[in-house]
Amino acid sequence: MELLSVREVAERLKVSVRQIWKLASSARLPRAVRIGRSVRWRADDIDRWIQQDCPSRDRFEAERKVRAGR
Repeated sequence: MELLSVREVAERLKVSVRQIWKLASSARLPRAVRIGRSVRWRADDIDRWIQQDCPSRDRFEAERKVRAGR
């Protein structure tokens, strides 16, 4: 599992690091993983989130649960 830093997520989305923090705090990005004081995002979550047209975190996680139930 590849984990991305805030800078790497910003590069993938072609936005600023500040914008990533705004999206994360407003629950518009997939949930991040905390490793000590570091914050990382699963690369596959970010890629799937983009493929699904960037839904809210709630909608993204609901879709993940549906897929897991299959």
